[in-house]
Amino acid sequence: DGADLAMTHPRRYLIRMVVFLGAVIALAAVLSGGIRDAFMANAALNGLIVGVLVLGIGYIFRTVFVLTSDVAWLESFRAGQPTLSAAPEPRMLAPMAAMLGERTARFSLSAMSMRSLLDGIASRLDESRDISRFLIGLLIFLGLLGTFWGLLTTVTSVGQTVHNLSVESSDPVVVFQNLKAGLEGPLGGM
Repeated sequence: DGADLAMTHPRRYLIRMVVFLGAVIALAAVLSGGIRDAFMANAALNGLIVGVLVLGIGYIFRTVFVLTSDVAWLESFRAGQPTLSAAPEPRMLAPMAAMLGERTARFSLSAMSMRSLLDGIASRLDESRDISRFLIGLLIFLGLLGTFWGLLTTVTSVGQTVHNLSVESSDPVVVFQNLKAGLEGPLGGM
């Protein structure tokens, strides 16, 4: 009946990705005032982070689109369409398409050929996932770099405030008020 041979179509994952991305954009729109202030605290580093994020999102969506076209090609081949030239050329399954060519008669592969073909497809998919993992790791690294940069700036500002604090005044209330006013900027930045 072919029901057990049905493939999971990437369209369902694409819909999930779009819904999740839409939820994140909606949340960012709600919090836009605070996000804008935090972004402007270090616009260069935050711009780099946003750039890598957009690049990663685009790459991952492109990968899913490539899988969608490859699944369409494979389904047309499995359906026994007379010619494969009408279907778009697959990218991930390019070795399989080259091996199968324009076959019209029943065709079978040896176990060794099938293993080689599947290993090639698996390595292409692993390569695609490795690039995605690299981009995710890069985003985490840049976020941590920004966090440490901000903490370093805050600690430096607090140290400067304490260094500039004048204790010559005999009134401890004035000294405390000066300390409080000096710490508002760095602690507000945190």
